[in-house]
Parts: sequence; structure tokens; C-alpha cells
Amino acid sequence: MEGRKLQLTGGSTYVVSLPKRWVVDAGLKAGDTVFLETATDGSVNIRPRPAERPTARKKVFDEKDGEVRDHLLRKLIGAYISGFGLIEIRFRPETAPFVRRVARDFCRLVIGPEIIEETRTTIGIQDLSDPTELSSEKCLRRMHLTVRAMLEDAIQSLKERDETLARDVAQRDQDVDRLYWMVAKQYHLAHTAPPGSAERPSETGIHTHRLVAKLLERVGDHAERIASTYDVLVKEKDLDPKLVKEFEAANASATAILDKAFSSLMSGNIDLANEAIDAHAHHQRLIDALSHHVSAKKGEELLALGAIVDSLSRTASYATDIAEQAINLAVLLDPETP
Repeated sequence: MEGRKLQLTGGSTYVVSLPKRWVVDAGLKAGDTVFLETATDGSVNIRPRPAERPTARKKVFDEKDGEVRDHLLRKLIGAYISGFGLIEIRFRPETAPFVRRVARDFCRLVIGPEIIEETRTTIGIQDLSDPTELSSEKCLRRMHLTVRAMLEDAIQSLKERDETLARDVAQRDQDVDRLYWMVAKQYHLAHTAPPGSAERPSETGIHTHRLVAKLLERVGDHAERIASTYDVLVKEKDLDPKLVKEFEAANASATAILDKAFSSLMSGNIDLANEAIDAHAHHQRLIDALSHHVSAKKGEELLALGAIVDSLSRTASYATDIAEQAINLAVLLDPETP
């Protein structure tokens, strides 16, 4: 390994010379542009030209006899998350309507893939998304805003007996899933795409982002679960006003913890993360009081109310998990860590 000294020019610019042989071999001359990429270990890669997008990997599936929709759909999602840019499905002509329907459902469920080719026995799907345009951090920010709005709207739909709003919460859960799968795909690409390739996202924090995305996806599931109690609890009658107020208080507590936890993740603020974790004790007291009041109910109403209480409890727990991940990432990225 060769060492070279840094030089300071103009009072603010650091300059290091490049090996002449490397410059000549790369076909560079004075005035040309080179391209730098900072690695997670602090090293810098210098390239004579921008990294090119590698040829998309292709995955081929042969439809099986008697294969149901969900089984085929899971395989397609698995290929998407694994970073396959091209997917081909082969099938018998008599099953074409079924396979085409599943392929269209898949393209609606995830971000990027589009059907680009169809024959009597094959369907070709290409992922047109650009990971550099929708980073894992952007996905997380959108997920956070979406799930906290879902929580508020789920409680509001029960309070106002708004069936349309309750159904809308369930539909938005699909948006959260789409963003989660995008983060999962980027996590995989960060570990499998060639270093320096255009489709390889930065590895900095990607493991934490993958874990947090899953936690936010679960929060979205619980918001949908709360909204799903609409038919049992309020379709034909108002919810007990006292219970409504308690649910609103518990939901406000859970979303406050979630907001602090997520803000700490984005800012690297360990003190804020600790505030979120410490607030869980107060939230648990609200949950305990709710559980006591709900226990007097019976039958389907008891089960539905119990589901809401459980979801509000789990939401706060997932939020504290996010805060813990925020602390871990902040410590990892702390420049003062020896």
C-alpha cells in the first residue's frame, strides 16, 4: 500500500495526487472528472467513470399444478425483495387468466415492477424502480407519516361512526406494505449488488432501517386491526363516550412515543430516544386502566375492545423498539467513538 500526503489549497480544499500509472491506464487526462464513493469503513473508492447499472438478474417461475394465488404471489414478492430486476412466469394456456391476474396484483402491490411482455404461455415483468431515487430513509419517513395518520383515523372512525374512513385505513395498510418491501429490497441490494454499482444503496444504517421498517409495518397492521372492529362496535350504535376518551388518550400516548422514537432515529438524538422509552411506563398505566374497564363487556364486544387495547399496547412497544434501534445507530455513527 502506498501512502500520499494531503495538501491544503485555497484555505479550505484538501488535495491528494493520484498515481500516474493509474491515471494513464484509465485513459484520463488533466481536466477529466473522477468519481468518488465513500465506504462505511471510512475509505474512499476512486473510479475513472461512473458506475454502470449492471445487467438485471432474471428469475423464472414455472406455474405448478393447483398453485393458489397467495403461493405464487409470495414467490413473486420474494424475487422482488431479492433484487431480481426481471421475472418471467411460465404457465399453461388454460391457466393464463389466473396467472395474469396474479401478475397484475403483484405489480399493484409493490413499487417498480411492470408487465412488459405477454405471450400465450409467459409473462415478463421488469422492475423499473430506481433505489437511488427512493432511499430507505425516504421510505421510512413516508411509512411513519402514514401509520401515525392511520392510527388517528382508526380511532376517529369509531368515534364518528365513519365507515368510509375505517375502510380507508385498511386500504392504506397496502401502501405501508409496499414501502416495507422496498426497504427490504434495498437491504438485500446493499449486501449483494457489486460495490460501486448504481443500484447499490449505501450500507450506512441500512440494517437498522430494515428493522425499523418492519416495526412500522406492524404498527400499520395494528391500525388496520383497530379500524376492523367498526362492524362489531359502532355499525349500529355509538361507542361508550368514556371509552372513546380513554382510547383517544391511549392513542395519543402511543403516537407521541412513536413520534419521539422516529425523530430520534432521524436525528441521532439519544436523549430523545430515552424520553420515548421512559414514556412507555405511563402508557402502560393507561393500558391497564383500559383493560380493567373493557373487562366488564361481554361476547363479541369484549373481543373487539380487547383487540383495540392490545393494538394500542403493542404500538407503543414497537415504538420503544424503534427508539432502541435509534440509540444503537447513533452510537454506531458517533464520530467520537474510538
